[in-house]
Amino acid sequence: MTTIKELSDEPKYSIKTVSAQTGILPVTLRAWERRHELLSPHRSGNRYRLYSERDVAILRWIKNRTDAGISISQAVAELRSMARSGVSPDAIQGPVEPKVKQITAPLEEYALRLAQALMKHDEVAAEQVLDDLQDAIPLRDYCTRVLVPALVEIGEAWYNGKIRVATEHWASAFLRGRLLTMYQSLPLRRTAPYILVGCAPTEQHEMGSLMFALLLRAEGYRVEYLGPDLPIDDLVEYTGYERPAMVILAATSDEAGKSARSLAGKLAKLKPAPLFGYGGAAYNRNPTLRSQMGGTYLGPTLDEALDAVHGLLKPGFAGR
Repeated sequence: MTTIKELSDEPKYSIKTVSAQTGILPVTLRAWERRHELLSPHRSGNRYRLYSERDVAILRWIKNRTDAGISISQAVAELRSMARSGVSPDAIQGPVEPKVKQITAPLEEYALRLAQALMKHDEVAAEQVLDDLQDAIPLRDYCTRVLVPALVEIGEAWYNGKIRVATEHWASAFLRGRLLTMYQSLPLRRTAPYILVGCAPTEQHEMGSLMFALLLRAEGYRVEYLGPDLPIDDLVEYTGYERPAMVILAATSDEAGKSARSLAGKLAKLKPAPLFGYGGAAYNRNPTLRSQMGGTYLGPTLDEALDAVHGLLKPGFAGR
């Protein structure tokens, strides 16, 4: 039987073709490449990924191991251990039909499982929950019905003294890493409407804005996520240089929300002036603060904010 090492390493297959041949969704394939450094596909002249027969065989072998119940990290470690020993696995022939993952419980239960795993610092269990869901449910549900409730559960546990600050920080860092991997794995559409997303000055709680940046990019926008604690003048200067179609800012604390009150006026002086949208807990609970902001309040939930951006930025734009 032919081994993987014997197959050609000439780059020739697109990610769409590889997905059809292996049953691995493109978003999962990109995440594996970034998170586990599984492959380093060739880049064509237009920067598209191109894969070889050997790459496809590696992916089929990994998929076969994960379908057998092995975690992706364990499968990659197993493959690397074989390579160090000079052993090349046999190539699995023929296309693998994509297997649609099925969820076995309400999403509320998955959210609770995730929160409990994170509060126990159980990274393996947390990864398993997220791996089970990532390709089984829409990304909106993944964020709004699993990650957000899990974060609320963890926040309440910290507020009630059931967990330490260190645990809350660890859980946030774990989820942040996961979200960034997903965000960076999505294609960058340079011709799509361009949006800057970040957090108001002093705002350190970035999970909401990071999820929103991920969802916007998945919807087809060109999104640049700028992170927490953005100085207003620096953001305005950068916006003037980059000329995005829209700037979106988030704040959870009243202090952070108030610190961004001057942004709308400063952005309006730019030529061309971008649209300005804002959201987050600080604005959700304080109508007076909203009235002082200028720009557009995007709504109290991620779902409403996404719909608001679609309507404001480009009516009828649905991404893809």
